[in-house]
Amino acid sequence: MNRKILSMTTIGALLASLALVGCNKTDQQGAGSGASMPPAEQRGATGTDGATSMERAKDATANATAKIGDKIDDAMITTSVKSELAKDASLSAMSINVDTAAGRVALNGTAPTAAAKAQATTLAHNVKGVVSVDNRLTIKPRSLKRH
Repeated sequence: MNRKILSMTTIGALLASLALVGCNKTDQQGAGSGASMPPAEQRGATGTDGATSMERAKDATANATAKIGDKIDDAMITTSVKSELAKDASLSAMSINVDTAAGRVALNGTAPTAAAKAQATTLAHNVKGVVSVDNRLTIKPRSLKRH
């Protein structure tokens, strides 16, 4: 999971860098091609096209950053839900798979009792950032260990 977060962060940084490089190229081209023009005409030559490109780059960077933020938020929610499940003695965190997308948590696996299943839903709902919980746990009583 840490590799996934690191990969998403790296991708976001790369996108932001590319956007900034693209903005810088427009500024250099405008300065080079209009060096003999008065400043007002230089702005006219690159003004709307440069401004539009810069706005698109800003929007692309903001969107990429938001997507990365969403992925990190979902990863944090998943980790927090798993942690809460692990703290509860009536549940086995190893028997429950937690998936999160846009704050919506899905619980898959087994719970030993109906009460434990309900407790898993409550624990997941109480985690900050959780929008909804889809509890798909099946009830499977724990087997008695024989010695």
